[in-house]
Amino acid sequence: MFPEALEFHVAPWIQHGLAWLVDRGGGFFHGISVAITRSLNTIEAGLLAVPWWVWIGGVLLAGWAITRRPLTALTLAALMLAIGAFGYWEAAIETLAMVIVAVALAVAIGLPLGIAMAESCRVHALVIPVLDAMQTMPSFVYLIPVMMLFQALGPVPGTLATVVYALPPVARLVDLGIRQVPADVQEAARAFGATRWQLLAQVRLPLALPSIMAGINQTTMMALAMVVIASMVGAGGVGEAVMRAIQRVDPGAGFESGFTIVALAIVMDRLSQGLARRWQVPRTG
Repeated sequence: MFPEALEFHVAPWIQHGLAWLVDRGGGFFHGISVAITRSLNTIEAGLLAVPWWVWIGGVLLAGWAITRRPLTALTLAALMLAIGAFGYWEAAIETLAMVIVAVALAVAIGLPLGIAMAESCRVHALVIPVLDAMQTMPSFVYLIPVMMLFQALGPVPGTLATVVYALPPVARLVDLGIRQVPADVQEAARAFGATRWQLLAQVRLPLALPSIMAGINQTTMMALAMVVIASMVGAGGVGEAVMRAIQRVDPGAGFESGFTIVALAIVMDRLSQGLARRWQVPRTG
């Protein structure tokens, strides 16, 4: 056995640190909670205001416009129809609203972080181990500090835990996309007098867009993967239905709710990947 005299625990320090943040920053965290709650409610209300048949028709048209494949478009529309047929339409919309907010926050943080990583080797060396740790850490762990900081259960802690879990891919792929911009293209831009910020905004970011879109796609998929775990803190949506099925040992309800998450993931993945491929045409053509 490992000798107890050599044990060293950081848990008390983390506990005290979080307690200090709650005492000193209660108003700040309350403001964040209010802002996220309003965003979730507004997006969910807007999505629910759209009739189901408009949703299905919109997915059909979007699938055709983006992929140019009739079978793919029909399949995506059929998946949306199946979600409603299984009785999970409202739950799916609630989950979609949470994913939209989580992905928006992850991109808002990950995009500048990825740019900073690409611009500075020191930042890259500092951030990469943190991103590795974030992707390796069990996703359940993220729920604990978020619940403590916001002193509540519900969609807000679930959304923020999803942001932390889904953040690494977009930061990594923004960094990778910018670093892979051909050096001769950058030299040509500099030769024409482009400043550092002009080079970034007008050359490097546009050429890195396929990689950035791939990062957003991966972040979206990871956010959807987190919804079941987020339901453990009352996030609601389809994840809550999955948890109920597990608690009741109901394989039928588990299949239907699980299929709903898979259907959402396929629809969002096909559409976002189609957009990424369309962005890639100017770079490779």
